[in-house]
Amino acid sequence: MSFVAEFNSLPLPALVKRSLDTGLVAARELLAKESFSLADFAQLISPAAGQLLEPMGQRSQQLTQQRFGKTIRLFAPLYLSNECINNCKYCGFSRDNPILRVTLTVDEVMREVRSLAAQGFRNILLVAGEHPKFVSNGYLRGCVAALHEEIPSVSLEVGPMETEDYRPLVAAGADGLVVYQETYDRAIYDDLHTAGPKKNFDWRLETPERAYAAGFRRIGIGALYGLADWRYEALCVAAHADYLLRNSWKASLTISLPRLRPCAGEFAPLTHISDRELVQLVCAFRLMFPDVGLVLSTREPAKLRDGLFPLGITLISAGSHTEPGGYTGAARNTSIKPYAGASSKLARANGRRQPTATRRTRPASSTSPTNVPPAKWRS
Repeated sequence: MSFVAEFNSLPLPALVKRSLDTGLVAARELLAKESFSLADFAQLISPAAGQLLEPMGQRSQQLTQQRFGKTIRLFAPLYLSNECINNCKYCGFSRDNPILRVTLTVDEVMREVRSLAAQGFRNILLVAGEHPKFVSNGYLRGCVAALHEEIPSVSLEVGPMETEDYRPLVAAGADGLVVYQETYDRAIYDDLHTAGPKKNFDWRLETPERAYAAGFRRIGIGALYGLADWRYEALCVAAHADYLLRNSWKASLTISLPRLRPCAGEFAPLTHISDRELVQLVCAFRLMFPDVGLVLSTREPAKLRDGLFPLGITLISAGSHTEPGGYTGAARNTSIKPYAGASSKLARANGRRQPTATRRTRPASSTSPTNVPPAKWRS
């Protein structure tokens, strides 16, 4: 049975209600448990458990140091292209956004890679919009094969594919695949994804399983917090992670916790998760999944990041540029073709690329970081 079938049978409204109805005494008693069910996770992210951040944080920190030590793995996202055939209301790469489209050549990609390698990066995430030509003409495979010669760990965050399309990428040297469901709320998902293959909710939801079948050794999942109720999303991510740990156990798993920021197209977040709630969520995921990697965006405020590192974060990007050619300025020297819907004024703007934005380019939250865990929690 695929996760889609299991997902469709989840009592999600009841789990959200359980979370909201949990009392302080029940939340306190829960923290004495050694392992947690999905129903327990609902209570870990409850408003009542939010009053117990100090004991939650202490236990989360202990588990993190026990399983991972005081080590955080760094990676760099390398944007290959901002071309995309999907229309997503919240994304700066969305097909109808009037931005100039850039796809780096393999040589330009390698110049970016060598710039990152010179800074010490050995873990690179290749990122691109969704476009069939990336697969049909062997472009992605060529990029992966070239990187694999010089970089020991290459991961992908690209449009979902069939298992048979993933296999050549694994054979070329890709060892990780990251795919966010964006939102697990079907109605919101359908409203936000107006055109393109990404509109198929179930197809995207099954992507980690196809990637695992193709041989990827690391799988990353997550929701984009800011599209639907954060507790609902977190419960879905937890259920998805639990399924993958039971059924795709030969691969290591990571969970990302990105928060939506304003982007090109002027889309505003639909919901809000505060800094304090994000801290609670990190602790809850660590208690629920002691051996799963947790990924934090470098776009979060520095003080918040510093407080979260010892509580459960094991992977973070650093020094990131989120436009193709951003590390070396390669895109300024390539042949740039504007998207057909872009105005001629944009296309003629002195031959310069126009700035683009996606969920990973959004500015840090303006929420006050005063609710960061106290310094005594930090290693």
